[in-house]
Amino acid sequence: MEEPRRSTRTRKEKSLGDDFVSYLVEGSQKKVTREVIFTIDFEDDPKTFSEAMSSRDAHLWKEAINDEMDSILGNGTWELDDLPKGKIPIGSKWIFKKKYHPDGSISAYKARLVAKGYRQREGIDYFDTYAPVARISSIRTLIAISALKGLYIHQMDVKTAFLNGYLNEEIYLEQPEGFVVPGQENKVCRLIKSLYGLKQAPKQWHERFDTTVTNFCFRHNGADRCIYSKCTSDYTVVICLYVDDMLIISTDLEGISETKKYLSSNFKMKDLGEVDTILGIKVKRTGSQISLSQSHYIEKILTKFQHLNIKEFNTPFDSCVKLGANSGRAVAQLEYASAIGSMMYAMHCTRPDIAFAVSKLSQHTINPGVEHWKAVSRVLGYLKRTSKLEMTYTSSSGILEGYSDASWIDQTSDSKSTSGWIFKLAGGAISWASNRQTCIAHSTMEAEFIALAAAGKEAEWIRDLLSDIRLWDVPMPSIPMYCDSEATLSKVYNAVYNGKSRHIGLRHNYVRQLFENGTIKVVFVKSSKNLADPLTKPLTRDLVGTTTRDMGLKPQ
Repeated sequence: MEEPRRSTRTRKEKSLGDDFVSYLVEGSQKKVTREVIFTIDFEDDPKTFSEAMSSRDAHLWKEAINDEMDSILGNGTWELDDLPKGKIPIGSKWIFKKKYHPDGSISAYKARLVAKGYRQREGIDYFDTYAPVARISSIRTLIAISALKGLYIHQMDVKTAFLNGYLNEEIYLEQPEGFVVPGQENKVCRLIKSLYGLKQAPKQWHERFDTTVTNFCFRHNGADRCIYSKCTSDYTVVICLYVDDMLIISTDLEGISETKKYLSSNFKMKDLGEVDTILGIKVKRTGSQISLSQSHYIEKILTKFQHLNIKEFNTPFDSCVKLGANSGRAVAQLEYASAIGSMMYAMHCTRPDIAFAVSKLSQHTINPGVEHWKAVSRVLGYLKRTSKLEMTYTSSSGILEGYSDASWIDQTSDSKSTSGWIFKLAGGAISWASNRQTCIAHSTMEAEFIALAAAGKEAEWIRDLLSDIRLWDVPMPSIPMYCDSEATLSKVYNAVYNGKSRHIGLRHNYVRQLFENGTIKVVFVKSSKNLADPLTKPLTRDLVGTTTRDMGLKPQ
């Protein structure tokens, strides 16, 4: 792409009135974002290549486009060739996006060339597309272990990750807009490596990364295929991969340094130093304490739905309200689904205190009514009041413990109960869930047993995860599972189930197996001390405050 001719006309900053002081800043993307403390964004991201080239930030978008093309061409992603007879090339599109710091300031301008993968034909242009990513629970568990044992946590980013995967299929791409080679307009790009937008791109990238790190003596974790560990006489190092973001955790800085050096020799990497933000979650380390915060994300949610006139609330769900199905027409169904999805990400990452409310509201996504929107506003109001809460892990508590609870049928219109469970390590929650049960429980005991079986399954997974990381003492002691149902405990300690329900019998056999293998031990706890209680039912203000603190959520 040719350099544009620069105008000799004197540039003047735009006047925004007496209430604003404006500055005209020129320079490269790195210079502007480094020297300007904050920027106010007046333009939306461009939708097309021509919009980007005619926008106010055209020189920054052009720099981002050139960086993307340098990565593609330098990586040997394609070669120009004639289109074979019978082959159909797929098109491409430029995607433009501004990236932001956790405080809301612009960090970078990104341009991505994306193939129109929706035009690919299954069985011809692609076959398998599955690619795993690390579980959020795995990331929280590794951070909790780091706080507990004082481990180093660094972060790296793979630049243009999907361009590293090799293709097994023969795919042709039209020359991208703005970069058609003069004199060879009729030729197409024969892809050698994968490109963003291709159906198989995530799978090919994960296979390439997997092969690369295992060749460096890393081994898979049996519980999570995106966690790799390596043990030497001097250090233990763990890699946690989420698409192109990775955490490198080690007992010694030498292990991190050697791992970074090896990865940089195989991929184009960006070293981000000590972890600061992962998946939009702010990570803050203070001495032996590590905190996870989504305060900026919550502020974005509140801004997005500010038209609801959100007021602050002390609890996420009104205990006096019984939400039922909407018998009338749906009220803003698409926006309702968007609100549920926005709250769900906060709930999955750092906010178990809203798990029950989000789970309950998500059951009415198809046909929401006015009462459901009021409940959504209440959850947002609670988040507004508690936006500064952080999930905190410390070195003071090295006990892994779990809690399970169930709420039997709470309304006549629904025959399914609600399960809830939560696990704590290093003083903070590492895994939790609030789900509507899939089968009918005929009593409180059966509902509690279904919840206990689900919690036992998660306990087994966490135990396998920790055992394979080799940062935990082996053999691991039994995980205490706290339950507030004495009838359920008596069934666990009874080797024979003599009931009529086959689905309860299967769960009884599973829990008994975990109990006999030493994976879990079931302990009675009062309902007022059960941390899974707020995951199954709405609580009063005082109980919400107490359980929230016990989960590890603390103010900044």
